[in-house]
Formats: sequence, C-alpha cells, structure tokens
Amino acid sequence: MIKILLEKELRDIVSSTKFAITFGAAAILVILSFYVGIRNYEESTREFEAARAVNASNVASLTDWRQVQHKVFRKPQPLQVLVSGVTNDIGRTTEVRPHGELTLINSRYNVDPLFAVFRFLDLNFVVIIVFSLFAILFGYDAINGEKESGTLKLILSNSVSRADVVLSKLLGSFLALVVPLLVPILIGCLMLIGFGVPMSGTDWVQLALVIGGGLLCFGVFLMLSIMISASVTRSSASFLFSLVIWIFSVLIIPKGAVLVAAQAVDVPSLDGVEAQKRKFTLGQFDQRFQKMGEFLRADITRDETWSQRFVAFQDSLNKAYEKEREEYYRKLNEDWRNKKDHQEQWAFALSRLSPTAVFQIAAMNLANTDVSLKHRYLEDLNRYQDEYAEFLRKKTGSSGGMQIVMRFSGQQGAQEEERKSLNPTELPEFAERGRTLGETISASFADLGLLALLNILFFVGAFVRFLRFDVR
Repeated sequence: MIKILLEKELRDIVSSTKFAITFGAAAILVILSFYVGIRNYEESTREFEAARAVNASNVASLTDWRQVQHKVFRKPQPLQVLVSGVTNDIGRTTEVRPHGELTLINSRYNVDPLFAVFRFLDLNFVVIIVFSLFAILFGYDAINGEKESGTLKLILSNSVSRADVVLSKLLGSFLALVVPLLVPILIGCLMLIGFGVPMSGTDWVQLALVIGGGLLCFGVFLMLSIMISASVTRSSASFLFSLVIWIFSVLIIPKGAVLVAAQAVDVPSLDGVEAQKRKFTLGQFDQRFQKMGEFLRADITRDETWSQRFVAFQDSLNKAYEKEREEYYRKLNEDWRNKKDHQEQWAFALSRLSPTAVFQIAAMNLANTDVSLKHRYLEDLNRYQDEYAEFLRKKTGSSGGMQIVMRFSGQQGAQEEERKSLNPTELPEFAERGRTLGETISASFADLGLLALLNILFFVGAFVRFLRFDVR
C-alpha cells in the first residue's frame, strides 16, 4: 500500500502547475549560478595572470634587487567563485617586503564596487533563498491542504494506516522535489567540465559535499513545513507560520547573531590597532636616528673600511629593531585576533539557530572561503616573507630595511661593474598551502551533521503530529 501512496504523491507533485513554475525558476537560477561562477573564475584568472606578468616585467626592468617592489597575488580557486564566502571581501594583492607587516589590498569589491552592492549569484544564494522557499511552497499544505480538499479523509476511509500515509507523504515530497533539482545541478557540473575549469579530485569531493549540504538544508525546510502543516488545521495558517520561520532563518537570526556578538564581546577597532603600531614605529625611528648619530660621532675615522663598518652597523640595528617591532606587532595582532575569534564564536553559535546559516557556514568551510581564509593566507604570506628575505640576503648581502649609503670621493675611482637586468624567474615561487581535504571535511562535519539531525527531528515531528491529526 505504501508503494501506491508513494507513487500517488510523486505523480501529484510533478504534474502540478506549481511544480512546473517553481522548478523552472529554480533550475534557471542553479544553471545561472554555475555560469556566473565560471565567468567570474575566468575573469579572475585573467586578472591574476596579467598582474603576475606586470610584476615580472617591473622586476626585469631593474638592475638591483634592493630596488624591487615584489608583489604576490592570491590565485583564484574554482570553488571560491561557486561559493564565494569572504573571498571577494579580502585583498588579492600583497607587496612583499623582507621585514615588516604584510597587508592584503585590492579586494574584488574594491575593484568592482557594483558587486559590493548586489553581491554575486552563487550556490549559497540559490540554496539559502531559492531552495528553502521552494521547500516551503510545497510543504505548507501537504497535510492540511489534503484535509481541506477532502482527499485525506477519503484515503483514510480505506484500509490504510496513518503511518503509511505520512511516510509516503514525507518520502514522496522529498524525492519528487530533490531528484529534479539534481538535474540542473548536474548540468552545472557538466558546464564546469565543458568550460575547462580545472577542478581537481579534491574540488569535486568538496563540491559534492556542498551540494549534499544544500539538499539537507532543503530537506530541513520541507520536513519543517510538513510538520507545521500537520500541526494546524488551515493551510493559510501553516503558510504564514512557515513564512515567518523562513524570514527569521534567512534574514533575522544571522544578522541578529552578529549584532548580539558585537555587544557581548568588545573588540578594538583596526584603526585603533594601526594607530598603536604607527606610534611604536615612529618611536623606533627616533631611537634609530639617535643611535646612528652616536655611531657617527664615535667613529670619526674615514678610512677605506669605514663604509663597510657603517653598513654592518645599520644592518645589525635594522635586525634588532625589526625583531622588536615584529614582536610588538605580533602581540597586538594576537590580542586582536583572540578577541575577534571569541566574538566570531559567539556569532556563529547564535546563528546556528538558523538552518540556512548552518548550511552557509558548512559550505564556506567546504569551499575554504570561511572567515579564517584571510588568516590562513596571511600565514602563507609570512612563510613566504622569510623565504624572500633569505633570497635578498643571498643576492645583496643585506637583510633589508632602512639604510643610509654614504660614499666618499676617494672610493669612487674604481670602475663599477656593469649591471645586468634582473631575472624575475629567480624569485622564490609563492604557494598557498591551504587545508587538506581531511581538514576541510573536519571543519564542516559538525554543521553537516546538524543539518542531518534537524532533518531527522522534523521528520519524526511530522510523523508524530500526523498520527494525532484530526482529519474531520
């Protein structure tokens, strides 16, 4: 009997005009999100390659490695344009110096401010807005709608158990809506292959998990709306309740969680932190000039080795002050980062009251576009900075930093060696380490598990409510 009821449910949903309209809109948006993501990836890749070429050209135009203003660029990743997360908000370019703090500049929204207003159409948007609303439109009258039409009483007048009816309703609704949604998603995946987007095996696994998380999020709203439909007698009331829950889940809870966390944990502003850094650096400059003045007054011998002694003194002074400044900056950044992490933990914990926020957090972790992306990238930059500083030491014999070069007429008689243009291929290659697949799955496992648990809870809730539902 349950097989017959399941077939009836599938047939009723798929043959309805409501299904044709909503599925058509959802399919168009899914395919469009893949297309927009592919085009954004191609554009970002072109900008990345052009920026690298300009940097290499600038290096090749110089003859002294101490004159180089070397830049590295964040390489676009396929999943970062399908699930954008914070990747467009943080900078894409960094000028690498042998010492000092590195900063990211030129975010995508800084270059294209229009996108900062309207944002990108990606899988996050489609799942959070479209899929969840799609589920509500088909679940809000699943039970009480059949009561109002008299169909439910007619079915139960036969030798059919309520358990069979509700199981066929829950499973049939899920299959009838999820399976067709997989078709445009599959088309989108074929588009990735057709347009030549370089998806690795790891990328495909992560994308599959993002899609699976999206279907779980869809299932949460479908089961929840069916449970509400089995809890109230009128379909108009269940639609109102479902819509209010959707508004709170999509719009109010995530933003409210951020506001509450901001009030609960006080984090100093970045402008205030930068002001402390500038004050400390200016104090160091005064101390440095004072010590160089003391050296000049103490060592008045202007023999042939004086210039070498002065350069060695500057080098040792630079190292000492760089170490002191880096330690001070590290403590300031670590204090700010700890407070910010605490604030983010509050915000994420509160936002997980919303199934859409749970999915968004899981999807960003799977695509490696979560809020810690900037922190991970800066760690890669700091490792590269050490490599770059060592490279400059080998090339110039100096650790970099502020130096004053003094020449005397007696030392200028020798002919200078003819200098050749620099070879940019000698520069150490910057590589992002990122997270392994295991680390990525581990970061999203709890949220995916929470979505699965919510599906089970609302499934059971709908089952229990229907067993007590008054069909009269």
